[in-house]
Amino acid sequence: MRIPPTRTPVLLGTQLLFNVGFYAVVPFLALVLTRDFGLTALAVGLVLGIRTFAQQGLFLVGGVLADRFGARRVILLGCAMRVAGFATLAAALLAPTPALPLFVVGTVLTGLGGALFSPGLNVLIADAEARRPDAGGRSRASLFAWLSVTGELGAVIGPLVGAALLGSGFVVVALSGAALFTAIGLFLRVALPPGPGRRTARTRGGAWRSLRDRRFVGFSVVHAADLLAYNQLYLALPLHLARTTDAAAATALMFASVSVLTLALQLPLSRWAGRVGAAVALRTGYALSATGFGVLAVGATAATGDAAVVSAVFVSAGLIAAGHMLANPTALALVPRFAAALPTGSFFGLLATCGGVAVLGGNLVSGALSTWPAVPAAAAAFLALPLVVAAVATPRLAARVASPPRSAQAPFEGAVRD
Repeated sequence: MRIPPTRTPVLLGTQLLFNVGFYAVVPFLALVLTRDFGLTALAVGLVLGIRTFAQQGLFLVGGVLADRFGARRVILLGCAMRVAGFATLAAALLAPTPALPLFVVGTVLTGLGGALFSPGLNVLIADAEARRPDAGGRSRASLFAWLSVTGELGAVIGPLVGAALLGSGFVVVALSGAALFTAIGLFLRVALPPGPGRRTARTRGGAWRSLRDRRFVGFSVVHAADLLAYNQLYLALPLHLARTTDAAAATALMFASVSVLTLALQLPLSRWAGRVGAAVALRTGYALSATGFGVLAVGATAATGDAAVVSAVFVSAGLIAAGHMLANPTALALVPRFAAALPTGSFFGLLATCGGVAVLGGNLVSGALSTWPAVPAAAAAFLALPLVVAAVATPRLAARVASPPRSAQAPFEGAVRD
């Protein structure tokens, strides 16, 4: 039975609103943990690391649930979970004495919400991509590239909204986030079309097939280098900028420059990737990110003044962002080809979970290596190595994935149900 189509603007608008709500609240968690609860930097890092792992580490579970119960239902459950998480954050601060355990529960619930609705949204985007009319030989940006653009726009708007509300207190920020996700959930309940209510045999048998596909497991493991590299925008690069006099301003400007680059270059790079093919796009993306860490290593070793350090970090950030813009949408677009006729939720989930595990372990190693004064480039060299491996291995895996006929791609039966 064919699944009903979902309008692409609804899906892209959902990603925009998801990120506005997320980035209006989550960037201020560290401030609340230090100011209201008096935690040390190490303790703050532990709490935020738990939140990240609750989201990235459970993407596979969210993908399997999307395959089993339908993407629509799991997306709505994810919205409800994030509402509960933000409301719990507010409740922890409204208690007579700020309740740290309750606040930690709230951060975990926000992560679980993302682990539910993000794989479901990817399933719907993959289905919408498969239904797009043929471009007639012209290259065009994939819907996953558009998803990146709308998500980045939300990541720019969200902190501005949160900062504007923060003057009234973090409780107002958290409750506003909860209200936004409530509105998103109610909208999606109407906007996302319900599909067949029964599970198909292929759905029941394919829920964990991603783990039994050794080629896709290998692809997911080596592609995890991309997410590890991109997350260094939040760890390794700010640590390098911390050596400068005005580190806060330089860090803010770096993030702004990455957002501008993403909004300006994501679609042109995606069109180029469509022309040259997945193997070349992946290899180029990984190579650009690896080069970024090479620049960072040289800067860590040779830079002597603030201007030189900032210049090296900004060039590195631009190369890493460009590499991610090429590699990530390309990898996401390949997932339905690996899955073939199977539901795609667990495949998207496994890809994200491998990246989350890599970030968790890689950040610990990168953070430790960055404290080696004798080898200032050690962390950058460590981060470049997985990208070099990925540049060699992943394109070979991608090249072996046959592109199925469009009629075979469309529909992912059972993927959108309620």
